[in-house]
Formats: sequence, structure tokens, C-alpha cells
Amino acid sequence: MRLWPRLCVFAFLLLLLAPAEASWRPPVGAAAVRQQLERLRVVGSVLMIAAHPDDENTAFLAWCAQHRKLRTAYLSLTRGEGGQNLIGTEQGELLGVIRTQELLAARRVDGAEQFFTRAVDFGFSKTADETLAKWGRDEILSDMVWVIRNFRPDVIVLRFSGTPRDGHGHHQASAILGREAFRLAADAKAFPAQLKHVKPWQARRLYWNTFSFTRQQEAEEEKMPQRLRIDTGDYNPLLGLSYGELAGLSRSQHRSQGMGSPERRGPAPNFLVLYDGEPASKDFFEGIDTSWNRIPGGAAVGAKLDAALAAFRPEAPELAVPHLIEARRLMAALDHPDARRKLEELDEAVAAAAGLWLDVSASRPWASPGGQVELAMTALNRSSLPARLLGVALEGMRGAPSFSGGPLGYNQPQTGRATLRVPADEPLTQPLQLRHPQKGNLYGIPNLAEVGPAEAPPVLTAVFRVEIAGGEILVRRPVEHRYVDRVRGELTRPFVIAPPVSLHVSETPLLFRTPAARPVAVEVRAVTGATEGAVRLEAPQGWSVEPAEHRFSLADAGQSATVTFQVTPPAAPAVGVLRASAQAGGRDWRDSVVRIEYEHIPPQVVLRPAETRLLRQEILISARRVGYVMGAGDFVPEALREMGCEVELLDERRLAQGDLSGYDAIVTGIRAFNTRADLRAAARRLREYMERGGTVVVQYNTLEGFGPDASDALLRNVGPFPLRTGRSRVTVEEAPVRALLPDHPLLQRPNRISAKDFEGWIQERALYFPSEWDERYEALLETADPGEPPQRGGLLYARVGQGSYIFTSYAWWRQLPAGVTGAWRIFANLVSGGK
Repeated sequence: MRLWPRLCVFAFLLLLLAPAEASWRPPVGAAAVRQQLERLRVVGSVLMIAAHPDDENTAFLAWCAQHRKLRTAYLSLTRGEGGQNLIGTEQGELLGVIRTQELLAARRVDGAEQFFTRAVDFGFSKTADETLAKWGRDEILSDMVWVIRNFRPDVIVLRFSGTPRDGHGHHQASAILGREAFRLAADAKAFPAQLKHVKPWQARRLYWNTFSFTRQQEAEEEKMPQRLRIDTGDYNPLLGLSYGELAGLSRSQHRSQGMGSPERRGPAPNFLVLYDGEPASKDFFEGIDTSWNRIPGGAAVGAKLDAALAAFRPEAPELAVPHLIEARRLMAALDHPDARRKLEELDEAVAAAAGLWLDVSASRPWASPGGQVELAMTALNRSSLPARLLGVALEGMRGAPSFSGGPLGYNQPQTGRATLRVPADEPLTQPLQLRHPQKGNLYGIPNLAEVGPAEAPPVLTAVFRVEIAGGEILVRRPVEHRYVDRVRGELTRPFVIAPPVSLHVSETPLLFRTPAARPVAVEVRAVTGATEGAVRLEAPQGWSVEPAEHRFSLADAGQSATVTFQVTPPAAPAVGVLRASAQAGGRDWRDSVVRIEYEHIPPQVVLRPAETRLLRQEILISARRVGYVMGAGDFVPEALREMGCEVELLDERRLAQGDLSGYDAIVTGIRAFNTRADLRAAARRLREYMERGGTVVVQYNTLEGFGPDASDALLRNVGPFPLRTGRSRVTVEEAPVRALLPDHPLLQRPNRISAKDFEGWIQERALYFPSEWDERYEALLETADPGEPPQRGGLLYARVGQGSYIFTSYAWWRQLPAGVTGAWRIFANLVSGGK
């Protein structure tokens, strides 16, 4: 018996720390079963509200879910699309897909649930008024009320205060709207259309989970009335972790944001300030009954669940199952939302206690409309309890097959096979928020039922009906593709419905610097199997494409062919969109299948229009050979190639030992000094390169990643003369930009820059402006958000020997891929060094 705690911890850690892509398994092991039994006895719930992925307090969520056993959830107003990406090149909606999955990975660790509104993260906002104006106050408030009415929390906790101390306008707005939603959710006159599906709900208390950046703020908080202290640093012997350690593991799932966090041990005081609702003096759930007694007729259920916990033995967890089955009969008779939710939890607890393995897997990860795929079913009982599989139904697709049942003897699998024939009109798989066109800064989700959930249901869900211990349970499992990786072992991928072909054209806008035709390549790839057809390109008016189409024939999934068209631009400057399409199987297909794959999240498939921007612009550039030091990831090198440059990505060896003299310019990518220690170490070599006539262009960096003395570290490495990185931004993309030195060569050669080149920008002007710089730098531009002092450090120039150094905070990494022609002209000047 002494081995029991160690075995519990080991089993739990194997489950908890396995890669997110690894085979999905229901909670297993006696420690996990014990946690489930304890959670079944608690009916209370708590909802945290904030603005973005990684805003949540993971220690608080873990403590509520795993220690207090409350149903716990986090409502993030946005999916974080407007942030930066530290692990790849995905931006915008693709980054939103990653950050959604990172939140779900975090919730798998801390045990909470995840919800969203329709709000799109449009980038940094300085005020709540701007945020609410761009989102639409009533739209987001409606979504929050909808989530509250569905989730029915006893307590709501705001992560932010709703005041300017929160900083980001999104943060402020999340708390301002949270305070309103707390009351409106109970008001039948508010958003009455929702009441066809839900009832009004009044949470008992609304708190602000305080945070402080300064000692003055701490002192102010200490004086606040109705302030409660909770300690989220408790240790859970069943998990073998404190909630601080669990919180670190959870927060570290936000890898795209560089949120790797320590696993804290020891006391972890958190403070809650009452904003609304009933006062409490000792505990934030004070006076709230979280037992089954709160539900009419629920006392008997609670007694049976107590008996199940009393019968539990770690060496024989199935002893709890007969009591759970009795509790299920009573629970199923209760007409109450909490009872219906707990019914699914109970069925999962029975399956875990009995060691049931229930699975339906697809032979391939993809199928196309009108295609087919083989399915394999396995049901296994690994306990001594008598059990029988009554049948397996597949939900989610018209005409899906089913599986028959049979006895489930100890460790004797029941198996079955079936062919899934996908209807010809079956919708293609797409992330929930991307299924409909975006409306301004809101996702265009038309169905109220789809507001709130983090993702759509699986394409197929297997529903197992199992008779066990004299009762019947229903267990739901997603249908996935199961396979073995020779390095990582058994893994799964979501099963998706995809087009038979994927089309790919340049992700970077295509630049036509003269009226001459140029070749444009289109890659066509077979996604689900053999296919043949024709590829076409559709150009805007004034542009021409030859030939009209190319035929293709691909023998198997994964095979690809590249076809080339000649595209001729108009003589005058112009912009447009070039669209690719393929006719195959009697249908037109216009999508590029984008696969997002990182080890910490499940693989994702996103469909994007197979198109690219066309730029007819006579952009001049004198640099021919450019070395690029990639940082966090961007598409600037591709834009430079379109301008006619030969671009070479500089790795650690070339940066430290290679001959740099052959480059006309060396450009560092976004956050390169944050992510590349070898770049920081190459400061002397870069200075020597400049002194001999080279041009160095440095894009923005942040203070993160340099430890407590961040500014000094950047000071020593980023520029040839003192230069301190700050935190200021200009977030209004239309903010006027004024040339401080309009005749400077950098603004005159080889392209003459004017105010027109700052038109049509997206999301923001610039970020992380320097706060101080040496007098040897020349500040060339100034810009400012409305009502704020001008920022003059966004474009700095210095002569270094025979060469030049250029620092820029402007958001080229957003503007160049978006095809903002003025940004292309200015960046060509930067790389040319004003020559």
C-alpha cells in the first residue's frame, strides 16, 4: 500500500504531461477516479472573465477546479488574433486558431472549461471606449449574458478592474461589460430572444481578482472593503502537485506568446474584492450550498455519491460503480440543468472506474464529400464487473453507420468495422469562428448556439451504450485517426472533411515592377486520394492570364503538381486579387488547406481562399543581396524577394563566422534580439560590417527575455550607440505620420516617400518605440495616437563608419504581407540604406 501515492502521482503525470497530440484517453488510474468521485459531489460553479488567451489566472482556475471541485470556466472575450507569434509565422485568424487551442491545452491541465465571445482581437487598444466602439458594446454584452445564462455560475470573477490601471482597452472593456452582464443575465428584459433557450440567471457574487504592479497599488488594494484572501498554493497529494505547480504547467501552454512560467511552490495568496452581490466575510462561496441539497430531490443523489466515495478503493476502483449506477437512476429523474450536466460526468466516472476503453477510429485523417473511409470500433472492459456493449451510434453525419454490441468479458475486446460514406453535400471542416465571413471586428457566427463554445463538435462522435452493474451509461468519444509515429509512438489526429484538392499560390503579394508578364506558379495537391481536373486563375479587370487552364492528374493523397501561368499587369499602377480554382469531381474548389502543427496542441486544419494580392507598382531598390536574421517569424524575406533581392537566412554559424561583406544589407526580424542569443553575441561583427559600408536594419524588439536588467541588455546589443527599448505604441493605423527630416536620403532614395505611402495601413502604426536614444541617431518620422504626445523613435538612422544603422518600430511585418504598397516602397528605401 505504500506504493499507492507514488503510483497515483506517476499515473496522473503520464496523463497530464503527455503531448496534446498524443492519443486521447479518458481519465484513467485510481487517483483520477478519486478526483472524479469527489467532483461529482459538488454542484457549485465559478466563471472567470477577461479579454485574451493568457489573461486568466491559472492558479485560481486550478485551485477552484481541482481543490474546491467546482465547475470552473474561463470566458475570454477574444481568441488573441491581434497578438504576435513567438513560435511560427501564423498571424491574424491563424494565430487565433493556435491561441484557441493553447487555451484548451491549458484547460486540460488545470481542469477548467473554456468559452469565447464573437469579439476579434484587433490589436492593442489604449481605451475601453475605442474597444467598445470597434466591437459593438451590445453585441459583446449579449454574448457574455448568453454564456452566463448557459453556464449558471454561482460566482463570477473578473480578472481586471475596469479602470485605466488595466492598461489595454480590451482588459478594461472585459471588466466594464462583466459588471453589466452580472445584473443583465438576471433581467428578463435584457436580450429576450435568448430566453427561448435559457432562463435568466443571477450569480450570487461578482469579484475582482486583484493584481498590482506597484507598491502604491498594493497599498490601495489593502484598504479596499470586502476584500477576501485565498491561498491557491495548496498541495494536492492525489495529483502530486501544488496548484501553483499546476498553474505553471497550464500557463506554459501559451507558447505562441512566450508564456513559459515557473511551477510555484508554497503559499500563493490571491485577493478578491467584491464588486456586486452579497457580502462575504471569510470565503467567496460563503452561504452558497454546493451540495446536491440545493437541487429539489437531490439529497438522495448526494447520499448515493457519498456511498460511492466511501466504497472506493485504489486497488479496486470498480467497487464504487454499483453506487454510481444507483445515483445515476436518481439523477436522471431530476429535471434540472445541473443534474443533466452531472449525468455525463457520472458516466465518465463509471467508465474510468471500470477501466473501459471505448474507441472508434478512422483509417485516414481525411475524407472528402462523396468519398468514404473505413472505421474500426473497439470496446474493452478491464474490470471484474459484468458489462455488455448495447451498441454504438455515430452522431454528426447523415447516414453514418452504427455498430452492434455484445458481452464485455474481462479484457476481451468487442470489435467492429464499418464503412463511412460521406454525403456529397457534407460541409467541409473549418474552425467554428471561421465558418462565416467576419463582420467588422466580430466573427460572423449566425447561430446563437455556436456563441460561447471554443470549437465545433467533432465531425463524428461515437456514442457507446454500455450496460454495467445492472445499469446503463452513455459514453461519448470523438472519432479520430489513430496512427504510430516511429519516434513519438501512438498518436491521434482529428478526423476532418476536406476538399479533394488543395491549391496554393504565393502567401506574399506578387509585385509587378514593370508592365511585363511574369510567371505565377500554382501548386495543386491531392488531399484525400487520387484526383484529376483542371486549374484556373482568375485575375482582376485590366490583368490577363495565359493559358486559360492547366490539366492535372494526381495518383494518391499527398501527391502534388505545380503549374505555371503567365500573368500580365496593366501599364498603370494597380492592386488586385488573383484567385485560383480547380475543377475536380464535378465541383469547383477554391481553398488552400492550411495545416497547423505544433506538439503542444492537436493538429488543426484551416481552409483559406486560394488567392494572393497583386501589386503593380514601380518600386525601386538598390540592395541586391540581403542577409535576414529571422526572429519570432515573419514574411518579410518573401517580400524582399518579390522586390528583386536575393535573400539568405543567416543561421548561427553564418552570423558568427560567415563572410558578411557580400551582403548589401542585413535585416533582423521581429523580436530577433529576444529570440536569438547568437544575434546578441554578434553585435561586434555587425558593427564591423557597418563600418566597412554595410547597412543594418533592425525591426522591433521587446523587453521580455532579458531578465531584470532588460533595458541595459538591449542597450548593449541592439544598436551601435545607446538605445533603450520602451513600451509605447501607436495603435490607430490611420494616425498621421510626419517627416521630421523630409529631405533625408532614407526618405528620398531610391523612392520618394510622401504622406500617401502611409495610407491603407492595417491594425497599427508601430509598437515598442524606443524610450531613449543617443544623439548620434537621427529621428526621421513622428506619429501619435489621438490626444497623445508624438512618438519620434519609430525610425532612427545613424552613420556608422562608411555604413549605416536603421532602427524601426513600424509594423512592416504586418503591412508587407497585406500588400500595403506604401510600406513596400518605404521598406525598399530602408534596405537600400538611402542609396
